[in-house]
Formats: sequence, structure tokens, C-alpha cells
Amino acid sequence: MAMEMEPADVIRLIMQYLKENNLYRTLTTLQEETTVSLNTVESIDSFIADIKSGHWDSVLLAIESLKLPDNTLIDLYEQVVMELIEMREVGAARSLLRQTDPMIMLKQTQPERYIHLENLLTCSYFDPREAYLKGSSKEKRRRAIAEALVREVSVVPPSRLMGLLEQVGSMRQQQFPGHLSPDMAIDTCGNKERHDEKESAPTQLYRHIKVWKIQSGLCLRRFEHAHNKGVTCLSFSKDSNHILSASFDQTIRIHELRSGKTLKELNGHSSFVNDASFTQDGFHIISASSDGSVKIWKTKNCECIHTFKSLSRTSEVPVNNVIPLPQNPEHFVVCNHSNSVVIINMHGQTVKTFSSDRKEGTDFVCCTLSPRGEWIYCVGEDLVLYCFNYTSGRLEKTLTVHEKDVIGIAHHPHENLIATYSEDGLLRLWKP
Repeated sequence: MAMEMEPADVIRLIMQYLKENNLYRTLTTLQEETTVSLNTVESIDSFIADIKSGHWDSVLLAIESLKLPDNTLIDLYEQVVMELIEMREVGAARSLLRQTDPMIMLKQTQPERYIHLENLLTCSYFDPREAYLKGSSKEKRRRAIAEALVREVSVVPPSRLMGLLEQVGSMRQQQFPGHLSPDMAIDTCGNKERHDEKESAPTQLYRHIKVWKIQSGLCLRRFEHAHNKGVTCLSFSKDSNHILSASFDQTIRIHELRSGKTLKELNGHSSFVNDASFTQDGFHIISASSDGSVKIWKTKNCECIHTFKSLSRTSEVPVNNVIPLPQNPEHFVVCNHSNSVVIINMHGQTVKTFSSDRKEGTDFVCCTLSPRGEWIYCVGEDLVLYCFNYTSGRLEKTLTVHEKDVIGIAHHPHENLIATYSEDGLLRLWKP
């Protein structure tokens, strides 16, 4: 199967990648050298709404990398200057009027229109009747600018370059099925493929991270090589500026959302890291691993200050989850591969224990908490959801949630809603 693309389309794919990763200087240089432009915005509706509402900071940021007609840019900047004058933001208006390219161009090509803005700037009051021409108004000008800008932009799906590369890789796999992936080996005796029997991370899990905007469904940020092996969990810092990730590569990493860079790496676990999260104050990180340990780290210098092991009767039982208690920052819920979930404090002491009281085939695989920590929900190998009351310690309810092995569970941050997802390919929502 052949895939043909115009050279300009290839350049646009590269430009989109640069824009999505905030590489604006490289993007601008590429546009200047090739004369190809990438006029895309995240959402046409949001773009229009920002213009009509006068959210000019968002609009100017959105058009920063766009190639627009001179007249359209002049109209836009002229309107921004007039509205800044109206709000008595005279300093900002003066800077835009005298230092931006569209306004300098206006001065050279339409001096009377430019002088009109200078007069508004020096006037001690703002009168819309004097500012706008007869029959015009702020709202009409905004609508006209929105119509002009919308004609110049379009919306495209996010991460098209990476998606295309993945598609090409998949096609190559289909074309050359004899080529082996790195986790496979050849049995020279039987002349057949075989997988290594040693413990390894599932190869279908991706090593990169994507951050999505819920309202628009657009990809805001992509961390290409977040880890060397599959990512097991993600969590945001309290200020939403950083993302914490853990992986089958036995590490925990802190990524900065704005720059898209990996800032820190925490090493110390000897097996897969299954869960990690910031404490409520952001000063510490707690992690759970298949090596049977829970670790507490200092966020500032990545130093491990506590390691707790033997949380169950059997040593080195994998720990699936560790979750800070909302009502007590010093306590954590620890779910390991057993039929019990425990609450421990910062010193590793067990405060409470919750048990399913069932024996075989009921070991917990994952757990989550209600937003206020009043309920603990655990899913067992028997595909049953166990609901514990934190205060009384009692098992209040059980419910079979899937037909195949459950992968994970999550609670909505504000609503009384639980999501479970499974190897049966289903994500199910439950109302407790």
C-alpha cells in the first residue's frame, strides 16, 4: 500500500508538531523559509467566542504563529488598542500602537486612521461615538473581525504527525510480518517464535503521555519519551503545573506541563512502580511497587525518606495502589495483592485494616476512594467490587462489575460516580 503526500502537506505536519510542543521560534523560521503557513486553531467556536467576548490575550496568543493578511491584522490590533483605551489601560494601548508591526504598517499606509488612534490615546475620556465611525460599534467591529479571521483558519486533529508515523509503522509490520519486535526471540531448534519467559512489562502499553482538554477533546501536550517502558499511572500536582508518572521501567518522573520537559527522576524501586502521587501539600511523593514496598520521597530533592515493606503476611507481595486520605494527609490507603486493604501513617504503622473475609481468588487488584475519603472501593480477582465504610470499617456492599480481569477503577472528583475498566474492552460507570 503506497501513501503519497504533497511536500507542503508534509511541512504542515511538521509545523503542527512544532506548534503543539511550543517550539514557536523553529515554527516561525520554517514558515519564513518555506512560505508554507499553518493556519490552525484548537476550536473555531472557542476562537470566535474569544473574539466576540474581547478576550484579546487568548486571541493574540492563538494568532501568534498564523500567517494572516495585513488588513486583517491591522483591523484586529486597531480594535485591541481602542478597547484598551476604553478600559484606561493607556500604557498597554500605547505599546501596541507604537511598537507592533501591524500598527507601524497602519501609520505608513493610512496615516489619518493612525492619528485617530493617537488622539484617542491622549484624550482624557473615551466616547464610543467619537471612537467608532458612523453606524459602527464595538460589537459590530468584533463580529467583523471574527468573520475575517475565521476565513483564514481551520481546525485539524491533534498529533497528526505522530499518528501518521504510528500508522506507517503498523503498515510496515503488516508488510514484513517476519520482522520480530524486541521482546521476541527465535527458537532455533523448533524454528518458531517464542516470547521470553522472564518477567517483563506488557509491550502494548505506550511510553508517551498525552494531556487532553476535556471540553474540546484536543491534545494539549504530548511527552514523547516519558519513560523507557510502559507508563502505569499519572497524577497532577495541586497547581496542575506538573505531571507525575510511574512506569514499568522502575522509575517515577516529574514533567512540567508548560515546557513539556521531564524535570526529575526518582530511582529506588527494584520492580515495576504501579502507583505514585503527590501528597496534598505537594512536599512529598508516595509510590507503590511490585517489589512489595511503599516509598515516601521529598519532592524538592527526590530523596527517599521512608520505605515500608512487609505490609502483608507474605513478603514482597506487589502493592497495587497507595492513595492519600483526603481527611487526613498523614494517612494513606495501601492496596496490595491480598484480600485486605490497610491504612498506614507516615511512620509505616498500620492504623486500620479492611478485609473481604473471603479466602481464595479474591485478592484485590486495584482500589480508589470517594472524594472525601468516606468510602473505599476495591476490586478483586473475582471481578467483584467491594465497598467499605471508612468510619465503621464494615464491608457494606459487593457487586460483580465485569466478565474479564479488571484493569483499574477511578472515582469522579466531584460526583458520586465510579468508573471501572477491564480486559473485556469495556469502561463502565457505576452509581454507588
